Amino acid sequence: MLIVMDKNASAADVKNVVKKIESMGLRAVPMPGAQRTAVCVLGNKGPLDASLFNVMRGVKEAIPVSKPYKMVSRESKDGPSRVRVGKELIGGGGMAMIAGPCAVESEEQCLKIAQSVKKSGARFFRGGAYKPRTSPYAFQGLGEPGLKILAKVRERFGLYIVTEAIDHEILATVAGYADVVQIGARNMQNYSLLRAAGKCGRPVLLKRGMSATIEEWLMAAEYVMSEGNPDVILCERGVRTFADHSRNTLDLSAVLVVKQLSHLPVIVDPSHAAGRRDLVIPLAKAAIAVGADGLMIEVHNQPEKALSDGAQSLRLHEFKELACQVRRMSQAAKQSK
Repeated sequence: MLIVMDKNASAADVKNVVKKIESMGLRAVPMPGAQRTAVCVLGNKGPLDASLFNVMRGVKEAIPVSKPYKMVSRESKDGPSRVRVGKELIGGGGMAMIAGPCAVESEEQCLKIAQSVKKSGARFFRGGAYKPRTSPYAFQGLGEPGLKILAKVRERFGLYIVTEAIDHEILATVAGYADVVQIGARNMQNYSLLRAAGKCGRPVLLKRGMSATIEEWLMAAEYVMSEGNPDVILCERGVRTFADHSRNTLDLSAVLVVKQLSHLPVIVDPSHAAGRRDLVIPLAKAAIAVGADGLMIEVHNQPEKALSDGAQSLRLHEFKELACQVRRMSQAAKQSK
């Protein structure tokens, strides 16, 4: 159930609703909004009597939520959510551009790429300091020295840092350096890590699992939000199918469906879906066309020498061209409304 407070409800009114919920042996998670606060009720085994809350001071209405993902569902919030990262917003009609190498390899590499992608229009820099690789013999990342390089990128160029936490042991360390903590596809259903991410104090970018259904993806987001973190960004990165012409199959229909079911922003990673440089720009443009809130693009200054995923990384000039096309498409979309 969702308890929607009146726009004039006081902090004391909200507190009383929380106390009422907790007295019933249930969890209450307040969800502050631009116009009013809502309180999500978690833990009930069956339907609750709305009249218990409708009579309370400051309550506008008590709404039963039919979806198993209560806080993620559109039933819990009017309109799309926007996640604030510093001065930037992800969601609500904008186009967030997240760009950078798959892996942090050196300070020189990252600074060169960051300088170029910022000039092209990116406001977020992605780069893995810890890399969960299929082979134990592949490059695993630089670890905390890589995070320190990302901190230099933010300091030098003002780009917000998006980087992955691959386990509990390094989550707090990653959150200390990152502006957005990424939970990768392999960890989408690592529920204890999701709960910890919900308490890390940073927005969370949650990638869809390789074979995850949309409901499983949204339930994973619910784990993060149920720990009190409302700032979740969903990322479609392709799912595993029988097709072998690309690394994964980019499910653009998922963007449309998730936006119908959830208020959370949805971005697309065409690089991991494609696995091939020549497919990245067309897939990125298709993602914009279906209404994605942003793009996450792998970019490298020397992709032929990259230690990770060079084959799917755009060259600097290719990202510049993509960014120009993104701006034109975004402007055309605004003019058509």
